[in-house]
Amino acid sequence: MQIKIKQLVILMSLIIIPLITFSQGTTPPPPPNNGTRGDVPTGGGAPIGGGLGILIALGAAYGGKKIYDYRKTLSE
Repeated sequence: MQIKIKQLVILMSLIIIPLITFSQGTTPPPPPNNGTRGDVPTGGGAPIGGGLGILIALGAAYGGKKIYDYRKTLSE
């Protein structure tokens, strides 16, 4: 009987403690507007062109190396 009570207490604590820790007691306040208009997208006007160009260049270089290695194995 003692073992079943201990198991029940452990099981209940494993169920209840995560529920308490993940509960959202209060909602956080909204972020400040910082004096900007309300229609500015999240992240502001951050450009993505430079990073996209770098990723495309790296992908082309990787593909070129794969083709070079493949042709090298065919000639051997």
